[in-house]
Amino acid sequence: MEKAPVSIVKVTDVYQSLQESLKLCDGLSGLNINDRILIKPNIVSWDFEMPFPPYGVVTTSLVVSALVRILAEHGFKDLTIGEGPLPNAKAKGEVIYEALGYKRLQERYGVKLVDFNVEKFETVEYEDGFELDIAKAALEADKIINVPVLKTHSQAKVSLGIKNLKGCLNKKSKQACHGIGENDLLRTFPRIIEKLPVALTIIDGLYTLEKGPGPTGKAFRKDLLIASRDSFACDLVGAAILGYPGNEVEHLTNYAKRHGYSMEVADYEVKGEKISEHEKFTIYDWGWTEDDTGPTGFKKRGITGLAIRKYDNSLCTGCSVQFNPMLILFGSAYKGQPFPNVEVVSGKQQLASAGFNKSVLFGKCACHNNKDNPNIKKSIYLWGCPPDLGMIAEELAKEGMECDYQEYVHFRNYLFDRYKIDESFRLSDWTIE
Repeated sequence: MEKAPVSIVKVTDVYQSLQESLKLCDGLSGLNINDRILIKPNIVSWDFEMPFPPYGVVTTSLVVSALVRILAEHGFKDLTIGEGPLPNAKAKGEVIYEALGYKRLQERYGVKLVDFNVEKFETVEYEDGFELDIAKAALEADKIINVPVLKTHSQAKVSLGIKNLKGCLNKKSKQACHGIGENDLLRTFPRIIEKLPVALTIIDGLYTLEKGPGPTGKAFRKDLLIASRDSFACDLVGAAILGYPGNEVEHLTNYAKRHGYSMEVADYEVKGEKISEHEKFTIYDWGWTEDDTGPTGFKKRGITGLAIRKYDNSLCTGCSVQFNPMLILFGSAYKGQPFPNVEVVSGKQQLASAGFNKSVLFGKCACHNNKDNPNIKKSIYLWGCPPDLGMIAEELAKEGMECDYQEYVHFRNYLFDRYKIDESFRLSDWTIE
């Protein structure tokens, strides 16, 4: 098996540093000048209504722009940028692309822009009957250049190149990846890459993110580029820099077993910077009480009478994005008195327990899964895929739990404002001049 080198470059000028990165890993050698090349960034979502800090969340436009420029200078002409932002997001791909400056790349280099969510998908069957609906634009590309972000993930520990390809699926298949047992998230999404012609992975580490993958995590300036023609090796190095040996990352272990990869970084050629010079443990998960009654922050506040079960891998991306805002709403409903003996369950496998006066069923899956649960005295159904925050507040208010939506607004402003004091955090990194 070919062991392509992995390059680690400390960024000074993004364009020059990316050139160095590609030279060290021989990144363009797997591409033919006439190839139809799809560039797949990581765009979880974008928000034009409330403050949205993209640091460590969304691939920087600086890296995407530098990549397109380099490819154009090498004579590549058939270039497409494609992504499938969260399908429930209010801002659609075309509008997000314009905000990120991609329209300028379209004007300068003829780059095509594709929103997978409004394009066609094809059902792809794997050898064991497992099926996924993958974007036709990704399947038809001759080569894919995968440009994820260097960040952690609350369910997968790290979200790097292999995980980034989940954006090539339609909503139904994204949900199917959050299955149970053999269809657990950490077994399903590593299989997406098996059907895609990924020729190069470039991990954008200008910023990194703890408690990711969304903006509720905390970002740090990192100024690194990690690149390789070997997707697994690139992710293995990225995980190590985030402080996670490969054997502690289950989806990488699953991939390695299927494809015969070594889990030891020492078995791969790393060029440029040393991992040890940039390795820093980056927290991936939120603190939860030992008795599984909610985040540790709730316990510190003295909140009682409420048991929010910790999310598991069956909680889909849409609901996971709303899970933290739901916690903010519950927190705003605390007025110093115990909650009325309430339990909150979510995902495809959590079942409401006996002994609670009210059972909050967060999301469509939890609602269906607990519809006939004999343990439930009274159900509070939060339908939706994912549930709407306004609806959540309304339904909780009916049961005497008065939420203050402005607490969530304040929280969103806090997430954004905490980066303003540091000049190294620049929103201009998501613009193209």
